[in-house]
Amino acid sequence: MNLLELPASAQGSFYAAVWKIVRQVPSGRVTTYGQIGSYIPCPASVSPEDYHAARARWVGSAMAACPSDVPWQRVINAQGKISIRSGSQGVSAAETQRRLLESEGVLFDARDRVNLSQFGWQGPSAEWLRENGFEAPDAPVQPTLW
Repeated sequence: MNLLELPASAQGSFYAAVWKIVRQVPSGRVTTYGQIGSYIPCPASVSPEDYHAARARWVGSAMAACPSDVPWQRVINAQGKISIRSGSQGVSAAETQRRLLESEGVLFDARDRVNLSQFGWQGPSAEWLRENGFEAPDAPVQPTLW
């Protein structure tokens, strides 16, 4: 298995898990690819080490394929920035994402970053995570840059 490739046998359930969590992110808040991945248990066909190394990228793949009812704009990278997708639509998607976030009240600094301490989502409750088959961390996993 290529480290950057989610096994086909795990893709459907992994993507569904990502989308279920992202649907919980409230307007005016952001989360990171890594934070979302940290809630999803490691697929049986993947080693924990490989999963830890690749899960944020796999969340990105799920977000690139998400249904229209998933608030995709609320997922950004751990640096507090919008990740530019590859391909001809990458820049326009990033511009759309920024406009959507700004319309929700999310602010960007002069370096095009979102202050995760101010706008970062602390995640679903531990109870919601456990009830839905996800991993509940002992403390919020949202990184902070400030």
